[in-house]
Amino acid sequence: MKQVTTVFWITLAITLGMSFLGVMAPEGFENISKTIMNYISVSFGWYYLLIVTLFVLFCLYLIFSPYGKIRLGKPGEKPEFSYPTWLAMLFSAGMGIGLVFYGVASPVSHYINTPPTAEPGTREALEDSLRVTFFHYGIHAWAIYAVIALVLAYFTFRHGKPGLISATLEPIFGDKMEGGWGKLIDVIAVFATIVGVATTLGFGATQINGGLTYLLGIESSFWVQLVIILIVTVLFMLSTYTGLSKGIKYLSNANMTLAGILLIGTLILGPTLYIFNSFTDTIGAYLQQLPTESFRIAPHDDEERQWVLDWTVFFWAWWIAWAPFVGIFIARVSKGRSIREFLAGVLLVPSVVSFLWFSTFGITGIDEQNKGADIAGLPDEQALFGMFGEIPFGIVLSIIALMLIGTFFITSADSATFVLGMQTTNGSLSPPTTVKFVWGFAQSTIAAVLLYTGGLQALQNALISAAFPFSIIMLLMIFSFYKALLKDKKSGPDKIK
Repeated sequence: MKQVTTVFWITLAITLGMSFLGVMAPEGFENISKTIMNYISVSFGWYYLLIVTLFVLFCLYLIFSPYGKIRLGKPGEKPEFSYPTWLAMLFSAGMGIGLVFYGVASPVSHYINTPPTAEPGTREALEDSLRVTFFHYGIHAWAIYAVIALVLAYFTFRHGKPGLISATLEPIFGDKMEGGWGKLIDVIAVFATIVGVATTLGFGATQINGGLTYLLGIESSFWVQLVIILIVTVLFMLSTYTGLSKGIKYLSNANMTLAGILLIGTLILGPTLYIFNSFTDTIGAYLQQLPTESFRIAPHDDEERQWVLDWTVFFWAWWIAWAPFVGIFIARVSKGRSIREFLAGVLLVPSVVSFLWFSTFGITGIDEQNKGADIAGLPDEQALFGMFGEIPFGIVLSIIALMLIGTFFITSADSATFVLGMQTTNGSLSPPTTVKFVWGFAQSTIAAVLLYTGGLQALQNALISAAFPFSIIMLLMIFSFYKALLKDKKSGPDKIK
């Protein structure tokens, strides 16, 4: 443990302290964290809409600008991973369990329970349900990840800086980033990572439990979820021991194989033509309303504004809170790619796959809902399995889904231990196994304790609140990156013309 920095001990203490609050006073902690989260959401909803749209525009500008040909590495350096493996890794880290958890639940809920503006259950609500799901999981979400990943990869692989968020701000603040301010920034990033992953482990355990409840009648309880967490912890620790080029690489490829089988199986066994028609129609509606939706805050309609705060602003804050983890991991596996191919890959490919995923599972769920099944009445963690129960070979698909949740679960935890190891060993690109094991054990323990006490929601609220200061750090990262690009343009080893 000699390699760890003070960031390790500070963040571990803060995270354990907040988890202790979640255990000792779950209701009080949840009320306080929810009050803070709601205040930020109501007062700064407009700010979240503006900055996330700025991230999208900045990424698009770089794709089409001469800067796009700059390589994230030394001139002529080749990518470390093949395209399929690279895309599988970033997709597994970026969405993973979320797609499986909400693939059916989100579109069906927006159709029946929480449509943006239309009456529930109407054709307008159906059309909006898929479009807003595309919006929340599409280009905007991936632009948030892309900004962090791009800036970090640029400074790490092209300029030889440590793989730390603080190191990307040196062009603005200079040596100050090596002192207390730099440590503060890295602590925020590490805190967001460990809490985000602990929350996801909680979600993953509840969904696997939900699937077992729906299929086998196994009760939904903490003790079942604890066993699930223990099994997954052992598996991801084994993967962590094998390193990036084996464990995470193989798991990510396995994820995409299982996800592909599940997607194609549901596409064939579900209402295939209806799915393709809805996918095509919603792509058009999404692109057509993208500018309006990006800035929609509805100042003259209290009900509509509340929906935007509850959903769009929540999602933007959630993705920003997740950005340190996902962005740092994507940066680590993107060495050798040009800015243009990096951004095209990170923005477009996962977005299109997500659109096809939500069209397939969402429309199948909505179709079964309209036939009489109460998919909307099921808990979110059971919606997928409830939908499978209504189509042919549903048991087979449910088993594949459980396997996929498990592999996504393991990959997320494994990726997080790698990122946490990097961030607490001064940006080491190959952090010590001991440090990764400590973080792996910590995040599993936190997830289990918070599931037991019901404090998971409170920690999630705290995480989303932490997104606000981190969004300011992201803006500074963009400015620092652009400043370095201008310098590269004049004196870099492969000058831009």
